[in-house]
Amino acid sequence: MSSPANVESLGEPQVDRPAALPATQPFYWSVRRELWEHRAVYIAPLVVAGVVVVGFVIRLASLPQTELAVASLPTAPQASNLERPYAIAAAAIIFCALIVGVFYCLGALNNERRDRTILFWKSLPVSDLTTVLSKAFIPLITLPVVVFAITVVTQLVMLILGSAVLLVNGLDPATIWTHWPMLRMSVGLLYCLAILTLWYAPIYGWLLLVSGWARRMPILWATLPLLGLCLVERIGFNTSHIVALLVYRLQGFVSEGFGTEVHGKVIDHLAFLTPGRFFGSPGLWLGLVAAVAFLGAAVWLRRYREPG
Repeated sequence: MSSPANVESLGEPQVDRPAALPATQPFYWSVRRELWEHRAVYIAPLVVAGVVVVGFVIRLASLPQTELAVASLPTAPQASNLERPYAIAAAAIIFCALIVGVFYCLGALNNERRDRTILFWKSLPVSDLTTVLSKAFIPLITLPVVVFAITVVTQLVMLILGSAVLLVNGLDPATIWTHWPMLRMSVGLLYCLAILTLWYAPIYGWLLLVSGWARRMPILWATLPLLGLCLVERIGFNTSHIVALLVYRLQGFVSEGFGTEVHGKVIDHLAFLTPGRFFGSPGLWLGLVAAVAFLGAAVWLRRYREPG
């Protein structure tokens, strides 16, 4: 006599159920998809780094004279000539990444609605929250990491090239390594990228929100309403509070994250860093709250907005 378990097993064939996907796997592949589709995230900083190295190679012809001037007068302005190329390299790569981040956010949600590929992506088992967060991950995490790696490698290549030129000319290359201590400057670069990303988080959130809302030309919808508010305030109330707020959001990370004495100077000492003041700034936390609100609104728009 068969047991109930045997009868049940004979009556219904066993069906292999697919294993549940790990919670992080859709997010991981969504980020991979963004990197596949937007290679400028890492190609553009690499191109800028290449241009910087080419310019530095041209500058190497005058490096021995600069080295001799610094050796004779260590406190002379020539000392800044040794540091400036490395600071310019970092600034150029960071500025390029900011431009890439802005245009990436403007097209992140808008492009998939315009070409109607959103219908395909929505058919996949990936939530709107995961999709929007994966897009926000690019300017908030991926770009800073890419910039840090490319900048450090670029500056290291520049130091090696400079050292080789000095050795060929019979000079001591220790001077340039002293004026640009790689480890300390890398810590400063990492700090700068971290506070810049946190400070600009509401800007990226706003651009993603506009990207999900606008049907055409998101760059105009992202900027014209703000300019209109500034104009109305100026004409109607003869004040410039909105302009001051926008300027503070664009430049405030310098005054909050560094000492005020760093304006126009190379940040060559960790004493210039003021993380306590930065993380205690109301502007930082209000901006992060606004960023979360913008991203939440972008998720809602992607869920209910029709393809453009």
